Amino acid sequence: MAEVAIADTDLVIRLEGWDRLWALKSRLVIPLTNVRGATADPGITKERRGIRTSGTYMPGVITAGTFHVDGERLFWDVRDPAKAVVIELADERYARLIIQVDNPSEVVALIERACSH
Repeated sequence: MAEVAIADTDLVIRLEGWDRLWALKSRLVIPLTNVRGATADPGITKERRGIRTSGTYMPGVITAGTFHVDGERLFWDVRDPAKAVVIELADERYARLIIQVDNPSEVVALIERACSH
């Protein structure tokens, strides 16, 4: 699971617990100027993940780490599709971050508010 916060002009995502190990990452910091938006999307886990270059993938259990699909690099950290949030990025290492959070609607609202300023 991920914890999402806004710190000054950055979007900060901290991975908690075992997710750090599964995703091979503990934290992502993205300038808000590079965040295009966020949506709650439980159906994202039905999409093609592409090729895993680091992390963990066990179908129906966990998708975590870096994946490449259609020329894009994606970061995943999802176990429960109902709690998935997709964050669209521009001019970053990753094109999208697909993360699991406790309350998807609150996280989407937080990111959308921060991006509108």
